Amino acid sequence: MLNLDRLSTEQRNPNTLQIDQVSTLEMVKLINDEDKQVALAIEHVLPTIAQAIDIIAVQLKQGGRLIYLGAGTSGRLGILDASECPPTYGTDPNLVIGLIAGGDAAIRKAVEGAEDSRELGAKDLLTLGLTAQDVVVGLAASGRTPYVIGGLEYAQDMGAQTIAIACTPNSVIGMIAHIAIEVSPGPEVITGSTRMKAGTVQKLILNMLSTGAMIKIGKVYSNLMVDVQATNQKLVERAKRIVSEATGVDRSRAEALLQLTHYDVKLAILIERTNLPLEQAQMILQQADGYLQTAIDTATGKLTLHNHTPIE
Repeated sequence: MLNLDRLSTEQRNPNTLQIDQVSTLEMVKLINDEDKQVALAIEHVLPTIAQAIDIIAVQLKQGGRLIYLGAGTSGRLGILDASECPPTYGTDPNLVIGLIAGGDAAIRKAVEGAEDSRELGAKDLLTLGLTAQDVVVGLAASGRTPYVIGGLEYAQDMGAQTIAIACTPNSVIGMIAHIAIEVSPGPEVITGSTRMKAGTVQKLILNMLSTGAMIKIGKVYSNLMVDVQATNQKLVERAKRIVSEATGVDRSRAEALLQLTHYDVKLAILIERTNLPLEQAQMILQQADGYLQTAIDTATGKLTLHNHTPIE
């Protein structure tokens, strides 16, 4: 038998015992008060999250992938975070991947028993062609979902970097992984409904992991998403706005720069900031490994890159 008594995520919340008897406004105030505890709880593990981001960034720079592994709500949150990386940061869809117990069908409808299989967690990573360059992030509010345990154990055997995110201390997945991010946000508003506070914990941490990693690998300039892909009308307008914000030019100039660079936002900003011709700007940006600030500093003489062609 599963002993749920030991899990903080399964305890009754003394603050919400009367939630079914209060007014709707009082109800949402109770929920909001509980949600306020989430960010404060995460604050205690920020050093560990920072350590995880550094590891992810190193592995991505070396050709590895970031792989989220979870069941139910945890799996869906991983898929959500992974799916946002390509449009936001222009990443290859295979760079950040979300896996859920039961496969794609489980995104919308629970697949009974899938989360209880350690073998399935390992199999999904095997099918994905896991390598030692990858990072596997196991997500489980309870910290002991068999699917996630099996996946993390397989990842460890393959030499991949592993990170566990759990909402309970001394979790099983935390003991397996290289890095354990364990946050205790307290009992749920509705007993055992871990899609709420525990889900919010995981969502906020995933925001930090992916955003932090993208910043570290050069996908952000100042606080602008300079690798955004202009794949729809909204993103075309966002690209123009980013160029304008980064350089101070008006909309028409931003549009002209983007047309010149085939909507390469980084390149458009670099050209405007340095007056470099297109081909030379491309070379400098490539030598800077895609880091826009480094490319600007190099082009303006503030920084010298090894083995780069002097700017005339």
